[in-house]
Amino acid sequence: MRSQLVWPRSGLISPTMSISRDDILKALDQVIDPKSGRSVVQQNMVTGLALKPQPDGAVAVGFALEVPPEQGPGAEPLRVAAIAAVKKLAGVGAVTAVLTAHQGHAHEPPRAAPPAPQGIPGVAQIIAVASGKGGVGKSTVAVNLALGLARLGLKVGLLDADIYGPSVPRLLDIRDKPQAEGKKLRPIEKYGIKTMSIGFMVKEDEAMIWRGPMVQSALTQMMADVLWAPLDVLVLDMPPGTGDAQLTIAQRVPLKGAVIVSTPQDLALIDARKGIAMFQKTQVPILGIVENMSVFICPDCGHAHHIFGQGGARGTAAKLGAPFLGEIPLLPRIREMSDAGTPVMVESPDGPEAKAFMAVAEKVAAALKTADRAAPKIIIE
Repeated sequence: MRSQLVWPRSGLISPTMSISRDDILKALDQVIDPKSGRSVVQQNMVTGLALKPQPDGAVAVGFALEVPPEQGPGAEPLRVAAIAAVKKLAGVGAVTAVLTAHQGHAHEPPRAAPPAPQGIPGVAQIIAVASGKGGVGKSTVAVNLALGLARLGLKVGLLDADIYGPSVPRLLDIRDKPQAEGKKLRPIEKYGIKTMSIGFMVKEDEAMIWRGPMVQSALTQMMADVLWAPLDVLVLDMPPGTGDAQLTIAQRVPLKGAVIVSTPQDLALIDARKGIAMFQKTQVPILGIVENMSVFICPDCGHAHHIFGQGGARGTAAKLGAPFLGEIPLLPRIREMSDAGTPVMVESPDGPEAKAFMAVAEKVAAALKTADRAAPKIIIE
C-alpha cells in the first residue's frame, strides 16, 4: 500500500520529517487568544493541520484557525501570531494559516468554512467536468472536450483529478513519467494539450488506498506544483460523485464553471442533479449538461435505439435552468478509440463522433467568455 505521494526525482514528498504535528501544536499552544485568555490549542481552534516536506529539508506547514463568526476580521492578529509562533521552530519553512468561522450548537462539532480559492499561476480559467456517478463516460467527454478546445485555438491543460480511478493515462496512451524542473513537475504534452495524472506515477493496476487527507494533498500538489503556465483553460476531469475530493477542488481553486455529464437514464440524472446542487452550493456556475450515450445507431439496419432513455439530460437542464450542451451518441468507435489511447478528436477529427464533441466544445468556449463566479463566503450558516 502506498502511503506517500512521491513526485519522481523532485523530492517534494519525503517519508521522514524533522518536525512533527506535536511540535507544531506545542508552538501554537503558546498563542493566547486575548478574548478568552486561553491558547488556540486549548480552545480547539486549530484544524486541518498539514505538514509538507520540501526539497531543501524544511517543512511547509498549513492550518486553519476556527473563530466565532462575530470575531471575523478582528481575529487577524491571532492568525499572524500563530504563523510567527510556528515559524520560530527550527526546520520549518513556509507557513500558511487561514481564518475560518463556524456557527453551530454546543453539541455539534464546529464546521470549517473553505479558504478563499486561489488561482494557479499562468492559468487563465479552470473548469470542472463532473458527474454524479461513475460509468457515464465523464473522462471520455473531458478528454475530447479538452482536445476540442485546443482545436479552437486555446492553450489547454487536462488534469486527471480522479485519484482512485485515473483514466487519462489510458485514454491518451501516456506511459511516461513526468520530469521534474526545480521544485515542480513538467506536465506531459500529448496531442497539443498539457496533462497530469496520478496514473502517470503508479502502475495501472495498483490501487490507491488513501484516506481523504492524502487525496487532498495529492490534488493540491497536482494543481500547484505543476508547470501548467501558460494556459487559457485547465480542464479538470473530476472523480465521480460529490465527496471530499470534489469539495476540496471547488473550495481551493476559482472554478470558472462546471460541465455535468450524464446519460439519459433516470438513475444517472438523479445523481447528476446532486452534482449540480453541490456546485451551486459552492457558488460554481454550471456551464451546461452533456448527455452522453444518448442514442445508438445500429450499423446494420440504421435504426436509432435509445438504450438509456431519450432526452433525459435535455429535460433536466430545462427544469434546472442550466444550458444543454449537446448529445454524444453511443458509438463503438468512440469506445474503441478511447481504449486504444487515440481519441476520436485525434483519430477522425472530421468524423461524426468528433463533430458531436466539437459542438460541445464550441458551446463551452462561448460560455467561458461570460461565466462569472460570485465571491466566496467565509462563514457557513
